Amino acid sequence: MTITTEQATWFSQTFAQIADNVERAVLGKRHIVELVLTAMVSGGHVLLEDVPGTGKTSLARALAQSVQGTNTRIQFTPDLLPGDITGITVYDQKTGEFEFHSGPVFANIVLADEINRASPKTQSALLEVMEEGHVTVDGITRPVGTPFLVLATQNPVEQAGTYRLPEAQLDRFLMRTSLGYPDHAATVRILGGAATPTADLAPIIAPQALAGMADLASDVYVDALVLDYVARLVDGTRSADEVRLGVSIRGALALTAASRTRAASLGRTFATPDDVKALAVAVLSHRLILHPEAEFDGVTAEAVIGQVLLDVPPPSQRETV
Repeated sequence: MTITTEQATWFSQTFAQIADNVERAVLGKRHIVELVLTAMVSGGHVLLEDVPGTGKTSLARALAQSVQGTNTRIQFTPDLLPGDITGITVYDQKTGEFEFHSGPVFANIVLADEINRASPKTQSALLEVMEEGHVTVDGITRPVGTPFLVLATQNPVEQAGTYRLPEAQLDRFLMRTSLGYPDHAATVRILGGAATPTADLAPIIAPQALAGMADLASDVYVDALVLDYVARLVDGTRSADEVRLGVSIRGALALTAASRTRAASLGRTFATPDDVKALAVAVLSHRLILHPEAEFDGVTAEAVIGQVLLDVPPPSQRETV
């Protein structure tokens, strides 16, 4: 089943309304807001590499407020335990029964702040829920509900007392991006009190309707030549001289899903190579493992993806439509 033009128009209008609403609280970051919303509709998660004080918490709260969802914040520290994230089973002496006390991961939008400060054991507590949408505690599997977005942050500057994120966990983030500081005009507006408090934002859409948007995005048509383009980009990362381990099949699937969502957000019923190119750096770069020699020479994963995009020719627009 393919999404209709009327459905794509509704999708585009609703997507823009949600982004507009979030941008009232997070000024001057339209592109990042759209990326995070694209990841959420695509069923993925986002890793924000950013310094403190750039509005990450405001972004999570504004997005949750816009979709009438719940949001929680987990401050990752070295002494954080897996049960502090997923929840624990506690024995109630009055009833004589064990009761499950859910952890903060049971929310629509979870802000995992400074995720790289927790031990690898604690970080791994997020692997199952990020991939499957449920947690297993004491042998019982419990769904966290939909929509579900993990918005994780890590400080790229301060490395003392941090743990490198495992490659398996990095691969579960659909995108990696950065909010960064607002530009001068946005800074002046923020200082002048133009930013709307997140608590004052009006809801735009119900969680069930957002799930409907996800279903519509999955029905966006992707031509075989566009799929071939995605496959050739992935192959290009695996054969690059600077790369020790290229993009996995999960990365290729993520890029395809995000391209579908981007196409629908622009009111189209089909994805194009431009959708793929626009999202490639955010979706693929964090999945690369570079050779130590390349890292020593200052090569970045983003630069590698940029070069692959230049080296791999896209199919023409005429062929894909």
